[in-house]
Amino acid sequence: MSKNLSALSFRKGVEKNVFERMVDAADKAGTAAKNETVHPLGADTLFGDAVTLGAVSFYDFLKKENEGKKVFICNGSACLCAGTQDKLHHTLETHFKQDEIGHICCLGRCHQGGALQYQGKNYSGQSDTALGDLFKTGKGDHEDRYAVVSHLQPAQLTAEFPGIDEYYAPFKKLITTSDRDALGTELKDSGLRGRGGAGFPLHFKWSSCRAAEGVVKYIVCNADEGDPGAYIDKYLMEQQPHSVLLGMMVAGWFAGAENGILYIRAEYPDSVTIINEAIEDLRAAGLLGQNILDTGFNFMLKSIKGAGAYICGEETALLASLEGQRPEVRTRPPFPTIEGLFRKPTIVNNVETFSNIHAILSMGGKAYAQIGTPQSTGPKLLSLDSHFANPGIYEVAMGTPLQTVIDLAGGFKTDIKAIQIGGPLGGIVPISHIDQLTVDFESFKQAGFLLGHAGVVSIPETLPMIEYIQHLFQFTADESCGKCFPCRLGSTRGKELIAKARGDASYKIDRELITDLLDTMEQTSLCALGGGVPLPIKNALEHFQSELAPFFKA
Repeated sequence: MSKNLSALSFRKGVEKNVFERMVDAADKAGTAAKNETVHPLGADTLFGDAVTLGAVSFYDFLKKENEGKKVFICNGSACLCAGTQDKLHHTLETHFKQDEIGHICCLGRCHQGGALQYQGKNYSGQSDTALGDLFKTGKGDHEDRYAVVSHLQPAQLTAEFPGIDEYYAPFKKLITTSDRDALGTELKDSGLRGRGGAGFPLHFKWSSCRAAEGVVKYIVCNADEGDPGAYIDKYLMEQQPHSVLLGMMVAGWFAGAENGILYIRAEYPDSVTIINEAIEDLRAAGLLGQNILDTGFNFMLKSIKGAGAYICGEETALLASLEGQRPEVRTRPPFPTIEGLFRKPTIVNNVETFSNIHAILSMGGKAYAQIGTPQSTGPKLLSLDSHFANPGIYEVAMGTPLQTVIDLAGGFKTDIKAIQIGGPLGGIVPISHIDQLTVDFESFKQAGFLLGHAGVVSIPETLPMIEYIQHLFQFTADESCGKCFPCRLGSTRGKELIAKARGDASYKIDRELITDLLDTMEQTSLCALGGGVPLPIKNALEHFQSELAPFFKA
């Protein structure tokens, strides 16, 4: 059935994208989950009402439950650990009715806390007075401020943008004088691995799509990775947008694709605006469109705004979403490079991965590989939360000691017992283990943790670890696509176990029971959401045994 829906969606094409029209309909009507909205969409696409309603009702910003919400408060891990949201919620209740306040995750204001979205703009760290003025006048300070520091000399991902002509000179040289085999060699020599968390070698993925049969191919930028604590993608899209776009253009030239799509989180409204402006600048410079630089290369870029669904950070769910289907994870194989968007060969990489391509073009693959370690090459960005003395974006070479990153940020300004790196699916690293880790895939894996996207959330001494575990289960239960039982039911049962133990002093959790639950989720979930959340919970159970002992059977 889903393949037929993919084919129907393909008929509408990229410019008349089905999902985009669902979002537009919700923007106009307040929700897309209304009969008067669903029926015309279903009839026009031939999806029918049931399939269309099944899709739109999944998203936070399209479903009927969020109709009439006037303000959204962030409930992500970083804001939870910042301890700002209860007070913020109380303040909002003095300005709005309870049913006008919604929840959202995550706004990428992890460096400050107190995050909310109002009238399509994000705010954080606002005083009660500033909030009062904002809600009264509709005007407030929504500028996003944080440190941007590079430990590399010269900086790569955080270097100052020199202008389109200079920045795109390596791209122009590539498509006018080089060939695809030569680029393939440079990509292989670079050793670049995907920065979305899995660390898959980029040249394998790109070469697979290039070799795949089919005239129509696509390049998709996964800009919907919404790990709480990770605002790396947000930084790149808003302060280094051309690094992302150039990487996609190179991928299109290499694989033979003519369309690139950026699927950008609705929670990042400034990213959508800035990326669209950068695309227009490229059009004006003659670097997008038909027969670019008289080379015969045709390529277009388009951004599509998401609608609030963490699972769309999983590449196959994202592709289903772009097709207007319910964003459920697809079984693999076939992989997206063979059967991706509209079931056509597709390269899907995240924002930071594409942003590394400029460095490879500029310095060459072998020189790029000299940055970092033999297994984990190149620069890496980390985003640090509000518990650091100088929170922000930090660029280091892969293999840099984790303690060095913390020292660069001035250390912690509050008492911290652990950090979670890599979002809600990333490992929980006790403070005592920080000096044993380096910023690379191998170090974290060998120690039983996960580098992931490298967003850092600090867990303060004042936050009970049992509460944080419940938060992780709750997050997974809320964000599961529901397709597989282990994730959908396992996360809910885990949340219930923890909640019961916290609320009833006479109840103790059986360790064998929760271990079996976590093992089942880890081994049988369809994707990394259900399969990944057991890691941090197991880390907590291992490293915080004494703190958690009162909640478990001896």
